[in-house]
Amino acid sequence: MKPAGESNGQGAEAVSKSAGIAVEHLDMIFGDYVVQRDVNFRVEPGRIFVIMGASGCGKSTLLRHMVGLIPPAGGRVCYDGESYWEASEDRQVALRRRFGILFQGGALWSSMTLAENVGLPLGLYTKLSPREIAELASYKLSLVGLRGFEDYLPAEISGGMRKRAGLARAMALDPAILFFDEPSAGLDPLSSYRLDRLLLELRDSLGTTIVVVTHELASIFAIADDCVFLDAESRTAIAWGPPKQLLTQCKQAQVRAFLSRGSQDAG
Repeated sequence: MKPAGESNGQGAEAVSKSAGIAVEHLDMIFGDYVVQRDVNFRVEPGRIFVIMGASGCGKSTLLRHMVGLIPPAGGRVCYDGESYWEASEDRQVALRRRFGILFQGGALWSSMTLAENVGLPLGLYTKLSPREIAELASYKLSLVGLRGFEDYLPAEISGGMRKRAGLARAMALDPAILFFDEPSAGLDPLSSYRLDRLLLELRDSLGTTIVVVTHELASIFAIADDCVFLDAESRTAIAWGPPKQLLTQCKQAQVRAFLSRGSQDAG
């Protein structure tokens, strides 16, 4: 499968730490049940890549295969040419240190302040002093527009702010790649728009590679440099490329139909 065309994402050369990803002939199978088979695509460094498709097609499952939570039945996930699932356990740990992950719920500890939540991975994986951790946590919160909210508990802020705090924690260790599973789930349209703008800013200012699972068409057209479409019927990836180009040029009718429902939001 070839990409539909080249995209024009910005920020791809902003920093050298950005990582490229290649998913090669990936099989997602549990027992006799095939979720997806022979999935192939590339994520270019410093771009926003969206995994899209109808509900139940395996988008979140694919993400979990990519971040090392579920081993594939076959195929490879490679980071800058290095196969994650063929690497040693120590090397897998090192590769995971390059990831920042935000799942749907945000998973903030309710009994900890925002600063404590953001500082948690810094305390676990670095030798920084408590003062240095507090300073870095405050800085990460400022990057997502939450300066001054360091001492708030998750229950004291809105759902959109909790998502941004979860993003700050995902960014705590300066990851090369950020993974998001349905980041707009449960958000009102304005909060969703603000989160989209924040992801674009991270791509453009930091050059971070970003992978997003979503079926929200407005977000797909707003943020995606490239995307892959997982088809629930054939159980494989049937299209890969920039969303606007897939909308007008993809040979797969189901892909055009899926994207056309949100084409008015694309401008």
